[in-house]
Amino acid sequence: MELRTTIQTLRNMLDSKQISAVELTNSYLDRIHQIDAKLESYITVTRERALQDAEAAQKIIDAGKATPLCGIPLAIKDNICTNDIRTTCASKMLEHFVPPYNATVMEKLAAQNMVLLGKTSMDEFAMGGSTQTSAFAKTKNPYDLTCVPGGSSGGSACVSASLAPAALGSDTGGSIRQPAAFCGVTGLKPTYGRVSRYGLVAFASSLDQIGPIANTAYDCGTILNVIAGYDPHDGTVSKRPVADYTSKIGQSIKGLKIAIPKEFFADGIDEEVCNAVMQAAKQYEAMGAELVSCSMPSLKYAVAAYYLISSAEASSNLSRYDGIKYGHRSNIGENFNELICNSRSEGFGEEVKRRIMLGNYALSSGYYDAYYGKALALKQKITADYAEIFKTCDVILTPTTPTVAYHVQENISDPVKMYQADICTVTVNIASLPAISTAKMVCQLECPLLVNNLMRQPFFKWLMHLRSSSQPLHQVFKRRILKNVIYPCYWS
Repeated sequence: MELRTTIQTLRNMLDSKQISAVELTNSYLDRIHQIDAKLESYITVTRERALQDAEAAQKIIDAGKATPLCGIPLAIKDNICTNDIRTTCASKMLEHFVPPYNATVMEKLAAQNMVLLGKTSMDEFAMGGSTQTSAFAKTKNPYDLTCVPGGSSGGSACVSASLAPAALGSDTGGSIRQPAAFCGVTGLKPTYGRVSRYGLVAFASSLDQIGPIANTAYDCGTILNVIAGYDPHDGTVSKRPVADYTSKIGQSIKGLKIAIPKEFFADGIDEEVCNAVMQAAKQYEAMGAELVSCSMPSLKYAVAAYYLISSAEASSNLSRYDGIKYGHRSNIGENFNELICNSRSEGFGEEVKRRIMLGNYALSSGYYDAYYGKALALKQKITADYAEIFKTCDVILTPTTPTVAYHVQENISDPVKMYQADICTVTVNIASLPAISTAKMVCQLECPLLVNNLMRQPFFKWLMHLRSSSQPLHQVFKRRILKNVIYPCYWS
């Protein structure tokens, strides 16, 4: 069996009895055993649990009551709580933490009788764009082991290496879309509030969102159909009914207005990336869409605003890890204050410490108005800029990242350079918009290129270019360009 396939195809195979849920699960577990020592996509592989899930799912399938994800193996980012299964956030601070409950998304997936393959690696506490800040598994790009897979959901991009047909990640400033793009798969960041964050270990609460990574947009829509919806445990979740996010795939895009903001193609964006995005735009134009030049002047402030807001929220959220209630506890400390100081110093990695310090500084007396207050004002400006563009356009097409996947050590010693790589993704989270990064076309570079799109209509309405067939768009491509689709339809 070809493991690099879609949930659609696997669903058909399971329902037609071409393969059993146990056989399918064993295929992925064997694949993980064979190659993940090199890729380091997983922190925890739940073999025993997966086989139990598969056996239970097969009974449902045999009874003719299978749901869309029944018997489908999935991987879960290690900042999503899983009952009785270690959830580390890739940090020494939570190395031995075993949640006593499931995140809401896990409860919804369990109700579908999905199969849990394991917990995937990530940047520590989701802070990073390379998955190299993980304390346990520094994930490699499956196309080039010397390159990063992106982050922070780099382990969840194991879909690209056929280590899972799909996975859940989280996206605070591009953490689903960037690894999906670097690894040649599809990643969806839903509208803020569309998916419950209950059980997601918080990084920046006003920006975080859980979403899927899969081989096709259809598969992402299938998962979103399950995990979206109201949750009384999360006060930020919309009560609007969940639509069928796969129902509009395949419709014509004739008459669709695609905005192309000039700021996303300025200095700092690789020329070949820009060219690839414009080639994609010309393809859309040939399909009947209209290209519209526009401007988003607030983009130059986006990275600064994002890191001030996210770091401020992170410093607050991570204050709970003191080694007293739970988390890593130091063996050194003559008094209470020393114990907490040493526990946090030992438990957190350098990048997490850096962002905690930045956040505390931004929130400190005398600096709050100068930094955090201005960042919140910029949040409103960025949101307003998007609203202005969407008055006349349906889609915004930009690069997802300014470069292709970089080498493992390239940006690690220069955090500012790494932060600047988020320029094309962070505005989506700041404005609470949905986005999708999808495979598109062949690239001549050594790693996938990225294309980032913003869409006005409900999810997947005009995504004709994202085929609804069972074949991944990128199946025949060794190298790919990806694009990220973002919708300004709150609660859509």
